[in-house]
Amino acid sequence: MSERPPRADRPPATDVSALHDPGRLRSLAETGLDAVPDEAFERFARLVSDLLDVPVALVSLVTGTRQFFPGAVGLPEPWAERRETPLSHSFCQHVVDIEIPMVLPDARLYPRVRHNLAIAELGVVAYAGIPLTDLEGRVLGSLCAIDSKPRAWTATQLRTLSDLAAACSSELRLRIALDGAEEARRRAEEAHDRLELLSGLSEILSGTLDVDTAVRRLADAVVPLLADWALVTLVDRARQPRRATGVHRDPAQAAAVARFAELMTTRLSSRSVTRTVLRTGQPVLGATATDEDLARATDDPEMIALVRQLGFASHLTVPVPVPASGGAGVMGTITLINGAGRRAFDDTDLRTAVEIGRRAGQAVGNSWMYGEQRHVAEVLQHSMLPSLPESPLVELAARYQPVADRVEVGGDWYDAFVQPDGDLMVAIGDVAGHDIEAAATMGQVRNLVRGDAFGRTDPVHEQMSRLDAAISGLRIPTAATATLARITRTADGLAVSWCNAGHPPPLVVTADGAVRTLNGTREPLLGLTRPSRRTSRQTTLAAGDTLVLYTDGLVERRDRPIDESLAELVDLLAGTARLPLAELCDLLLASHQRWEDDVALLTVRAR
Repeated sequence: MSERPPRADRPPATDVSALHDPGRLRSLAETGLDAVPDEAFERFARLVSDLLDVPVALVSLVTGTRQFFPGAVGLPEPWAERRETPLSHSFCQHVVDIEIPMVLPDARLYPRVRHNLAIAELGVVAYAGIPLTDLEGRVLGSLCAIDSKPRAWTATQLRTLSDLAAACSSELRLRIALDGAEEARRRAEEAHDRLELLSGLSEILSGTLDVDTAVRRLADAVVPLLADWALVTLVDRARQPRRATGVHRDPAQAAAVARFAELMTTRLSSRSVTRTVLRTGQPVLGATATDEDLARATDDPEMIALVRQLGFASHLTVPVPVPASGGAGVMGTITLINGAGRRAFDDTDLRTAVEIGRRAGQAVGNSWMYGEQRHVAEVLQHSMLPSLPESPLVELAARYQPVADRVEVGGDWYDAFVQPDGDLMVAIGDVAGHDIEAAATMGQVRNLVRGDAFGRTDPVHEQMSRLDAAISGLRIPTAATATLARITRTADGLAVSWCNAGHPPPLVVTADGAVRTLNGTREPLLGLTRPSRRTSRQTTLAAGDTLVLYTDGLVERRDRPIDESLAELVDLLAGTARLPLAELCDLLLASHQRWEDDVALLTVRAR
């Protein structure tokens, strides 16, 4: 979704037929909603306010003369009590008109709305509104987020608002469908429960990025509300069932339904309803289950015995579509089954199940993609990190710790290699960014360090200067921090010469457990417009001393100054001289329960 306000800068339309379209107004009336709070839509408003951190959030439905709010958070008085405004105070009427999202960082700058009284009397400045539609695609109103000051809406915020608007539209569609059914009175309690399920399903499923957990929650949500038992089946890349999860309303049947789900991955025939829905992407309703249904599904005697034990009088199966596939891709199915003691499924059940399948596709698809992307990211990141060399001068150990809840590849790196004369070069750095571009740039910078430094004996500050010049000359678009050090054997131990380009200071843990910081003026970052003059500094390592190099993720915290975090790190390192390097690295990474940034860590202990 573009963050540019679509068509918001054109003058107000003179054709208001969209507002007065009879079909649209009929759908609006069939929702049964008015200017009174409705808990389901209040929940959507609260979610928008909480997730987008805005003071005002509205579920706004627009008639030909007014807009009213069945869901509202943060409206000023007297509008909060009235829960409606005339169209003179309505931005949402324009969403109905243009039929696409309207996103305004500062409404006062756009001719379409800058004279709207909502700016002066309701304090509307920043506005993001997503259409709410009926089954025919007619726009009934808008799910909107409002701020009283200019705001640059992010892509993540707009995706979240769009997802919530899709769920809110589904809620409206269900209200419309139920309104036309005279039997709604007889099934009022059941219908209410279904609405509650659908209203909360996205929230239920969005609480985890683990596929198995999401599938189990989905199955638990529909049993026993919608069916006596249910099966959720996911496919592999060949669109064949690869895992199935079953839930039965009777806990005594747990083992039986689990076994049936296990057999579904290998014993279903090509003519089974599940495979048919996976193949066609179309739902199947069996209002009355028959022996022929069983015969088409499988010829396995165990499956047939199990399904009869579990109850099989009515069934329906709907696809779980791949998000944003336009219905062309199916990642799985949801099967609902009733026994003889429960009414048969009908078209209303089918519509509800199809909507559940769509929402499940969004949630499970996100979980699935997250898992795959995170795996690819971790493999890619670790493939870019080197194997540490063997050196008679020192022992080496290193770690890379990605942020736990992120799938992006990062720009943190470390390196160590032995020179032809036996000296050891060590380096650590951090390229700005957390994406594929940052990782690619990190690889370039690390290779530049290796390619330039290998075989050379000139001071490390000259090598750092050449690296800076290479980044500038090759027009590598980055800003990076780095520390480069050369370790040489001398009569007094190991001499360390290092150069620091904007990186956190190295630390030395002496053999007696004391910790000293290799301070000095941190020179500017690499990759700035004008390369800076670099300098080298020297220190020595006695036998048993440990040099600790790390990226800023180890010490930077949003809630505290960097000096406090560095002091904590020094305290943590005190007395660790005898700790094996691998255990020392693990200790440092275990010092926080949740990392805010990736961490690269390289430790070097003098022999």
